[in-house]
Amino acid sequence: MTLDAATIEIPATPGRAWCEDMDRADALAPMRDQFDLPDGMIYLDGNSLGAMPKAASARAQTVVTHEWGTDLIKSWNSAGWFDLPVRLGDKLAPLIGADAGEAIVCDSTSQNLFKVLSAAVAMRPDRSVLILEGSNFPTNNYIAEGVAAATSGRVSVRLCEKDEIADAIDENTVAVAITHVHYKSGHVHDMAAITARAHAAGALAIWDLCHSAGAMPVDLNRCNADFAVGCTYKYLNGGPGSPAFLFAAKRHQGQALQPVTGWWGHAAPFAFEPGYRPQPGLRQFLIGTQPILSMALVETGLDIHLQADMAAIRTKSMALTDLFIHLVEQRCAGHGFTLASPREAAERGSQVSFAHAEGYPIMRALIAAGVIGDFRAPDTVRFGFTPLYVGYADVWDAVDRLVTIMDQGVWKRPEHQERDAVT
Repeated sequence: MTLDAATIEIPATPGRAWCEDMDRADALAPMRDQFDLPDGMIYLDGNSLGAMPKAASARAQTVVTHEWGTDLIKSWNSAGWFDLPVRLGDKLAPLIGADAGEAIVCDSTSQNLFKVLSAAVAMRPDRSVLILEGSNFPTNNYIAEGVAAATSGRVSVRLCEKDEIADAIDENTVAVAITHVHYKSGHVHDMAAITARAHAAGALAIWDLCHSAGAMPVDLNRCNADFAVGCTYKYLNGGPGSPAFLFAAKRHQGQALQPVTGWWGHAAPFAFEPGYRPQPGLRQFLIGTQPILSMALVETGLDIHLQADMAAIRTKSMALTDLFIHLVEQRCAGHGFTLASPREAAERGSQVSFAHAEGYPIMRALIAAGVIGDFRAPDTVRFGFTPLYVGYADVWDAVDRLVTIMDQGVWKRPEHQERDAVT
């Protein structure tokens, strides 16, 4: 069997044998060997925390025992620690449609969003509204509220839903700051269309790529985006809490100034001047000393991604999620699951969400059975499909275990009713 990216179709009644045939024909399948995955586990939570690259352990050992342990402070120069945010940003750039010098790896997504929102407010001093998607991951809205509060009432935040965003953009809009792929439903926004609409109104376009970077093709420059932020610990497999990234289009560098004026963003950080002068380029978005150990591990995930074709990743992602929806609806019919993601593959990211009144204990039962997904309140069971290490037979086996849990009422057991702090 050979797979044509444009013609993968799910049979009416796919069996495990069909899934195994698909895995044998999958050009991405060998990349699974570059990840450490426990035997027997089906990991469908790469949209929350990616699997560990096998190279990460050796890289961490090198940083700890040699660069830190032996070379100590010399490693800021000899191991390139000081330039690591920029070097990793340039390595990341092709995965998000950016040019060299437009992406930098640093800080957290929330901190980076604060920086670019604040820069946008300063760039549009005669405007007063920031537009975000109300139902998306709430930290973005919290950060926007903080930026607005710092203006003493000049700027406010308007929360819209997907179909309201374009119409909400007008001459008062500072910027529209939207997450490309919705964290819960997985719906994909039209980046080019929303950006064009913002620019037509004189506003800026800011994109959160947390749920799309590494999972699907992103082309910030083709879409003419102004700024973007995102994390590296989901589909990019950088490790828990690994540093985020920030994109600033070259046309804005030098005029877009962020408010957290730390010494790493200074034009001459080792001159130790009494006053702040910003770097003229992307480094101005740095604040202070970066977490070198976790930043070094980001590179192991990026190196794997750069071996793969993003179009092939997207094709497999769409096929895996189509298969999962098909099997759940076919084999779990009557068990109360309602699709909460777009049905059309082109309209969703690399995840599938189902709503169920007993979603939390069902997910706990699945995790106990070796199928790792997650739960999002109030009723969503969420599954992420990372094409670099998830196969078609994994999808079949995951649904097979779900069928057992539902048919036998396993989720009703007392141990699955207990709430953990992290869901």
